[in-house]
Amino acid sequence: MTKGYKMPKGFLWGGAVAAHQLEGGWDVDGKGVSIADVMTAGRNGVPRKVTDGVKEGEVYPNHWGNDFYHRYPEDDKLFAEMGFKCFRTSIAWTRIFPNGDETAPNEAGLKFYDDLFDDLLSHGIQPVVTLSHFEIPYHLVKAYGGFSNRKMIDFFVRFATVVFDRYKDKVKYWMTFNEINNQTAWSDPHPLLQNSGLQLGADDNWEQAMYQAAHYELVASALAVQAGHAINPDFQIGCMVAMCPIYPLTAKPADVMMAERAMQKRYWFGDVHCLGEYPKWLPKYFERKGFDMDITAADLETLKAGTVDYVGFSYYMSFVTKGRDGDQEYDFKEPDDFVENPYVEKSDWGWQIDPTGLRYAMNWMQDRWHLPQFIVENGFGAYDKKEADGSVHDDYRISYFRDHILAMEEAVALDGVDLIGYTPWGCIDLVSASTGEMAKRYGFIYVDADDNGHGSFDRSKKDSFDWFQQVIASDGEDL
Repeated sequence: MTKGYKMPKGFLWGGAVAAHQLEGGWDVDGKGVSIADVMTAGRNGVPRKVTDGVKEGEVYPNHWGNDFYHRYPEDDKLFAEMGFKCFRTSIAWTRIFPNGDETAPNEAGLKFYDDLFDDLLSHGIQPVVTLSHFEIPYHLVKAYGGFSNRKMIDFFVRFATVVFDRYKDKVKYWMTFNEINNQTAWSDPHPLLQNSGLQLGADDNWEQAMYQAAHYELVASALAVQAGHAINPDFQIGCMVAMCPIYPLTAKPADVMMAERAMQKRYWFGDVHCLGEYPKWLPKYFERKGFDMDITAADLETLKAGTVDYVGFSYYMSFVTKGRDGDQEYDFKEPDDFVENPYVEKSDWGWQIDPTGLRYAMNWMQDRWHLPQFIVENGFGAYDKKEADGSVHDDYRISYFRDHILAMEEAVALDGVDLIGYTPWGCIDLVSASTGEMAKRYGFIYVDADDNGHGSFDRSKKDSFDWFQQVIASDGEDL
């Protein structure tokens, strides 16, 4: 047995999911079409397609997910059996506002989350809710251009205000935009669509469009934070960033400087969320690039007034970069400027496995943003084999979590990082956001369904279920 460090009283152990990846029920009870509903199945090395609306003959895994919409009472019991203190999910924007620009919400959608949150609370499980988790209404993409349009700020704040008010006595912990900084890989159309609802052409300036959309999202987040605190001052409303620390390949000064700029480019979103202002280098970058940005004085006041209460983040991997000879501007571009790390192993999907990077990242964020942290995603996607007796022996997942939880505990116990909780990603098997696969399994709970939605959808425990149960029962001491 590996001995860990006991986490502080009230630490929130749990699990994390997103509505569009597990709920299914994509067109029931008045739900509208989201961007996730027009993304087809992909697989390892084969990207998902985005279709112009839902097309006959295409396979859309998010349409069924793992059928959580109809099975959540069964799943909540399993989460309670594991010992969950919290459960992170999202509210599907299109369940509440099917097109996104309505003035009145859909009552059936609101009631679903009432029932879900009530059921979780009956088991002593706190809901932790993300407002926008890669499921922007598709109508807002087609009619308004997503967050390229300032009108989106009002649509998002209306949605946030409605759900804040509806669930003000049921949900304490909120986050605004999931992994808002994934769109730093701006040359990839999928993060731009998933984060900001952008669909761009060959003649568009993709990088400028990303920065502009991100600005509108940050203003929308700040306004939502202010609205939420006005509704319930006890709300804890956080941001959510994808934390992948970027190391220099060597001690060569150019490598170190490139890694510094890479971290600046990937995490300026957190600077605005947490500190309420743009970092000094970024306006200089806009000026040098000739970007004509719509950033008003009123926007800057809003950002200052709407800082978040905590930093929610995902952690899966670290990256490495190196400098270029003769480059004095260090114009890091993700992912083109990533290089291999010779010191770490990789998952089947090429994700670098680096537990120490989690501890490093937690220290880096504490020193920079000075706010409590909440690990709301961390996990290991793998091909699981179900044995004839129904068991799944996933020692590789247990090993991954053991190493990462220990690194997390060291950051708290040895380094003094202020941490609210830990919710491993995909605590029950669901559809992968990046590939649309069920075969890329993360869960402690196995779901009998394949990439095409075939199977019984019955639930069963993997070996990691019992292991995580003992971790929670010991508050992290028994790893």
